[in-house]
Amino acid sequence: MSFTPDRRLIVSGLLATPLVALPSASFANANEPILGDVVMGDPEAPVTVIEYASLTCPHCASFHKTTWPKLKEAYVDTGKIRFIMREVYFDKYGLWASMAARCGGEKGFYPMVDAYLNNQSTWTRADNPGAEIQKIARRSGLGEERLRACMSDQDYAKTLIESYQTNAEADGVRATPSFIVNGELHSNMSFDEFAALLD
Repeated sequence: MSFTPDRRLIVSGLLATPLVALPSASFANANEPILGDVVMGDPEAPVTVIEYASLTCPHCASFHKTTWPKLKEAYVDTGKIRFIMREVYFDKYGLWASMAARCGGEKGFYPMVDAYLNNQSTWTRADNPGAEIQKIARRSGLGEERLRACMSDQDYAKTLIESYQTNAEADGVRATPSFIVNGELHSNMSFDEFAALLD
């Protein structure tokens, strides 16, 4: 999906309706939601791959189902690359799903991203996507109290949006999924194309 990072998104609706309408809540220090990159694989790997993806982008879900498992097995699990996913926010549902995944902490982040992308066609088309986002989070092990506190934190949502916009602008990203491979921008690729580039 093509897009232009736009700082007006903050006032154009993404933050207009919180997923959980509760008073502001604070997190215990040990359970702070994630800000910044979550690294998968060997932190000292010689190649860094950063994926820009939206949890509501059909092309991202397709990449995740067809290419990602082979890429992970051949390159991440073997220590050849360190992988980072950076979320792009097209809409409030993508933001909410990202918030829920990040509220799961570093160990829970990628499993929850898997759950949202693998089930994208179901929860994004539901009558109440927000409720489905919360169901997936609970099934992934996120406790009710933590989920409610995290999803009602508007300052956290704003920080995530600003981080996405800053990163996407700096990296020149205009479509999802896009990949930064050791600093160079690449568009969506098949596994064979990825393998040729990485090898």
